[in-house]
Amino acid sequence: MFTKTARALAGSLTAVRRHFYQKCNIVTFEVSAVPATRNATRLLQGAAAALLGALLAGEASAAPTQYPLTLENCRESVTFAGPPKRVVAIGQTQTEILYALGLGDRVVGTAVWFSPVAKSYEAVNTKVKRLADNDPSFEAVLAQEPDLVTAMFEWHVGPNGIVGKRDQFAKVKVPTYVSPTDCVGKDNSGAGDGVRTQMFTMELVYRNIREFGQIFDVSDRAEALVAQLKAREDKAVAAVANVKARDVPVVVWFSSKDIKGDGFMAGKNGVPAYILSKLGARNIITTNEEWPLVGWESIAAANPAVIVTVKMDRRRFPADDIEKKLDFLKTDPVASKLDAVRNNRIVILDVGATRAGLDTVDGIETLAKAISGFGLSP
Repeated sequence: MFTKTARALAGSLTAVRRHFYQKCNIVTFEVSAVPATRNATRLLQGAAAALLGALLAGEASAAPTQYPLTLENCRESVTFAGPPKRVVAIGQTQTEILYALGLGDRVVGTAVWFSPVAKSYEAVNTKVKRLADNDPSFEAVLAQEPDLVTAMFEWHVGPNGIVGKRDQFAKVKVPTYVSPTDCVGKDNSGAGDGVRTQMFTMELVYRNIREFGQIFDVSDRAEALVAQLKAREDKAVAAVANVKARDVPVVVWFSSKDIKGDGFMAGKNGVPAYILSKLGARNIITTNEEWPLVGWESIAAANPAVIVTVKMDRRRFPADDIEKKLDFLKTDPVASKLDAVRNNRIVILDVGATRAGLDTVDGIETLAKAISGFGLSP
């Protein structure tokens, strides 16, 4: 992910691209640069303060974990004889939750990263082996001798896991845990990113955090972190109470296999849809697929008032590059005619806000400010 300010970013572009950045009313969500969005240090400090306050007030702390612990996780029963000491985290959100819970010293390997780690985690992250930026091999994971493998996506570790199936890990006596954000109310049996049968909510992230608290016997830390995140979510929702963005049509463009081809757009029940629902805005994509491929002719027929483009450091597909996205919107004969493009209503959203994790809350306030600034609120 880019951590430059809009001004610094514009300064690094060609004259044509700089003109387009300046012409568009682009709102950039800076995860590591804006304290109000993702200040992980403040989050941890706040969580610690909340916990300390509860203890000083004489409130009962969370009960310690009783082992063996058995959890139902993504249609599987997983048993832990004790707190894991060597964890491989396949997925940035899982890794960062472990860091936020003060468990960085347990993480011996990580993979699947879309953006740099938050600055407050840089020191601990340098001590953790990066097995792959994208998909690690089963052998690379086992080489770390883990006593827990946790995954952000079921398509990495699951019935059709491309890293490994859960029964493969079970055969070598390695417990696995998949984030409930990717399997509760979601069908991953087919190809692609899965189909959500129910809308994502932050309660699934809170469940993930609490279950980590149980697994590692740090439920006090987990409850403090959940309380802090809930407070931030409530504050973000309150901040948009007067933003009347009801029924404003919006599309969220993640990436494309071919910059001139169909785009991966946010489906109606995923994380971006949850953020839009908090604003009352209308996602023009109505399919249950997580990130369906949608043609620009179809998008033109819906003619969104706002286009949200996702920026990331990952370079799996050509359209992962935010500059290429913006160039396409300016020059494509179909996309350039959209109301959102002609009226310069483009929002650049950091990839962290599109994932089910610590950053999800940040997207609510960011998009609310953008939509309000575009003058779309009656």
